[in-house]
Amino acid sequence: MCLALTALLGACGRSPQECMERAMYFESNRSSRDGMVAVGSVVMNRVESGQYPKSVCGVVGQRFQFAPRIMSRRMDSRSLPLVRETARSVLKGERHPMIGDAMFFHTAGHRFPYDNMHYVLVTGGNAFYERRPSALVTQPVPPQPMEGLTGWRGW
Repeated sequence: MCLALTALLGACGRSPQECMERAMYFESNRSSRDGMVAVGSVVMNRVESGQYPKSVCGVVGQRFQFAPRIMSRRMDSRSLPLVRETARSVLKGERHPMIGDAMFFHTAGHRFPYDNMHYVLVTGGNAFYERRPSALVTQPVPPQPMEGLTGWRGW
């Protein structure tokens, strides 16, 4: 069973902490704490949505959703102390205050022709957005990048 799950998810035997660290490390490119918290907030929004797997590792390991080979690539140990602390904080309940219900992001600077992308935040090199019916999109272009909104709050 584990072998089949590994082939599908690449997450078998990993803890939620490690899976969250991997999402933050590879998706925020270690750019900022805000960027890592925003990525972690998206992961948790997906876990809680009922539309994606119900575990951190299930979401992070889902094919074609996050960075290629996210569950198997090597992480550089120099960046890990901040990544670990930030992942722990998100798993304990910290969320980026601007993310809201966003479940999607892409590299900042890329543009797409879709009319259902309501942008909520640009941080850590990524643009975060909600998918909405086009009539409800009030922020169709990414806002200016914002940093420094997250930090140690006793999570």
